[in-house]
Amino acid sequence: MQDTTSSTGFPRPDQQGRRTIGWFAAALSGLSAAAVVLGVGELVAALIAPDASPFLATGATVVDHTPQALREFAIEQFGTRDKLVLFLCMGAVMVALAVTAGLLERRRPYGSVLLAGLAVAVGIAVMQRPDATAAFAVPILLGAVAGILTLRILITRAPRRAAPEGEPTGEAAAGEDTTDASRRRFLGWAAGAVVLAAGSAAAGRWVGERARAVTADLRRFVVPRPQVAAAPVPPGTDPPVPGLTAFRTPNDTFYRIDTALRLPALTSDDWQLRIHGMVEREIRLTMDDLLRRPAVEKMITLTCVSNEVGGDLVGNASWIGYPLADLLAEAGVRPDADMVLSTSADGFTAGTPVAALTDGRDALLAVGMNGEPLPVEHGYPARMVVPGLYGYVSATKWVVDLEITRFDRAQAYWTRRGWSAFGPIKTASRIDVPPAFGRIAPGPVVVAGVAWAQHRGIAAVEVQVDDGPWRPADLAPEYSLDTWRQWTWRWDAPPGSHTLRVRATDGAGRVQTEERADPVPDGATGRHSRTVTVG
Repeated sequence: MQDTTSSTGFPRPDQQGRRTIGWFAAALSGLSAAAVVLGVGELVAALIAPDASPFLATGATVVDHTPQALREFAIEQFGTRDKLVLFLCMGAVMVALAVTAGLLERRRPYGSVLLAGLAVAVGIAVMQRPDATAAFAVPILLGAVAGILTLRILITRAPRRAAPEGEPTGEAAAGEDTTDASRRRFLGWAAGAVVLAAGSAAAGRWVGERARAVTADLRRFVVPRPQVAAAPVPPGTDPPVPGLTAFRTPNDTFYRIDTALRLPALTSDDWQLRIHGMVEREIRLTMDDLLRRPAVEKMITLTCVSNEVGGDLVGNASWIGYPLADLLAEAGVRPDADMVLSTSADGFTAGTPVAALTDGRDALLAVGMNGEPLPVEHGYPARMVVPGLYGYVSATKWVVDLEITRFDRAQAYWTRRGWSAFGPIKTASRIDVPPAFGRIAPGPVVVAGVAWAQHRGIAAVEVQVDDGPWRPADLAPEYSLDTWRQWTWRWDAPPGSHTLRVRATDGAGRVQTEERADPVPDGATGRHSRTVTVG
């Protein structure tokens, strides 16, 4: 029988119309090849540079270039699950491209060309990461080579079927390979490719985790005993109202919003902080250097600028760390400097006014949270905590660099994307109970929630029912100007549908505005409301 393949293993052009590969086999070949690309890329990245992971580098590039409106929509709709949604969307796109590559490969090596083109695009994304080096291109390069070889091997071993009616037959029929045995052999090859991909990815993750050993390091880390402990929480600060947010937010429920798709993996031995720029002397601190200093403990409420009116991207915790003002004083900040550009281990940057770190507020380089080491997702081994400013300009996690500079010379990650440069937190309040659109019995009802205006404090909270007058709520004892404040209001609820609204007045006497504004560019405004049915 005449040989129908070329030296490359592909059907000869003059025979391709006579023997075809089914769409299922082609699609499976493409999916298997794409899996090998990602698996091998993950393994090589773990050995060379974890941040060069093709999948995560692509995701980070998507995050960097996502339009503001779409990003805010994702956070509003999905909250702290926004990264999971991103991964699912990326997975769906990759599946579609992999299937396309397999289908294209049936007659000509166009699928291999598509994989090569995608590898180039991912390589460009990888090289755009802030800490990228030439080695970052290696994982996607080797992954692409392995994936293309896998696609070629599977396509050449895929079962052929007779050409559709109207196409040449003859040798096509003689060359059919559609027996159960041939299908099983092909599925075996495809399964082998998937196992290779999964094994490579798992090995890459295992190697990376073993090499970094962050989890073990965190377990060994001893939070320093603060020389100045946080003041005790006064009785009554946490009213016993079911459904009301607790005064202190546990570590495992504290909100997390950041740009890191892979949590930076720094051990306390690896960590080092550099303070430089417009200073009299450059300072480098290791964790041992830091732990020899007297630590302090402060209770501080943090808020994300992406928090919508009534949202839950806000939390209160006790933080153990070291006053940033002391560290800056040792470096000797020059008089004309007005910004501290902080940089995370993953390349994220935030620009904080020098004044906010030196005006006496409790701005900390924190190493502990609620009496425990910082969780990795909240910045272990060290992060910034600055009351009164939204996190995007102040709360840098995994912080490794503080450059003293000026706002007219440098821009941070989000300010380059159109957000305000300064980000002071706006006065806000929220209704926690009764639940939205809930049904409650007529008669006495407790309406309760929280209010915050960090570094100004909350002086008053008022509640309105429908279009009635504003009524003063009872405020829980104030812990400090830098923490949120619980409030309650007793309502004699009449039957019917009613809308409850809340507004707060801060310590400077400014009443929370009713003007509705989106989070972009400097935080949402408006008054939270809830509709309930009584009866």
